[in-house]
Amino acid sequence: MAVNGRAAVVTGTAHGIGSAIADLLEADGVRVHRVDKDTADLTDSAAVGAFFAGVGDVDILVNNAGGVVGQTHHPIEEITDDAWSAVVAANLTSTFLCTRAVAPGMKRRGWGRIVNISSGAGRSVSLTGIQAYASSKAGQIGFTRQMAHELGPFGITVNCIAPGFVLSNPTTVRQWESYGEQGQSALVEGIAVRRLGRPDDIANGVRFFVSEDSSWITGQTISIDGGHALF
Repeated sequence: MAVNGRAAVVTGTAHGIGSAIADLLEADGVRVHRVDKDTADLTDSAAVGAFFAGVGDVDILVNNAGGVVGQTHHPIEEITDDAWSAVVAANLTSTFLCTRAVAPGMKRRGWGRIVNISSGAGRSVSLTGIQAYASSKAGQIGFTRQMAHELGPFGITVNCIAPGFVLSNPTTVRQWESYGEQGQSALVEGIAVRRLGRPDDIANGVRFFVSEDSSWITGQTISIDGGHALF
C-alpha cells in the first residue's frame, strides 16, 4: 500500500475506536504514534507543540480524541461555562491544535492525510443530550471543510467520519446499559443493518481515507453508522 512506511499520529488511542485505527494502520505498515490524555493534554497548545516536536514529521493525522469528558445531560440553563468549555476543548480545540501542528510539515513534503472523527451527533442531535458535544462535533465537520479548502493545494486531503453508535469505551457501555432492554431494542431497530457498530467499522473508513484510492476525495464527511442516518 502507498501508506507503507508513512508516519501517523492517532489521538485518543486508550481504547475502542482510536486503538482499532492505530492497530489497522500498523498492520498496513504505517509507523503509528499513539497519544491519549495520559500521554499529552491535547487541549493545551504547549503540550501539543511539545508532543509533535518529539514525534517529528507526520504524514497522517487522525483526530479521534474527544468525548463527553464524563458529563451527562442537563438543561441548557444549568450548563456552566466550564462544562461547556471542557467538551468543546476535548473535541474541537484538540482537532485544531493537532492539525495546526502537522500542517507545516505536510505542506513542505507536498503530501498529507488528515481524518477527523466526528459523530452522528454532529450531523443530527446527540443521543446523550449534551449540547456542547453536538456543537463541537458539528464544528469538526465545518473545520474539515475549511481545512480541505485551505490545504488541498499542498497535496493534503482532509476528510471526516461521523460514527454511529459504537460500543467502544466505558462511556458508551454505560450509555447503552442506561437504555434498558426496550431502549436498546429501539436503537437497534433504527439502524438499517440491525446491529451496533464496532471499532473496526470506523477504522476501515480511516484506512480508505488515508489510502491513494481516496486521493481525489477531500472535505467530505461520511456517516459510518449502519444506516442510522437514513431514519
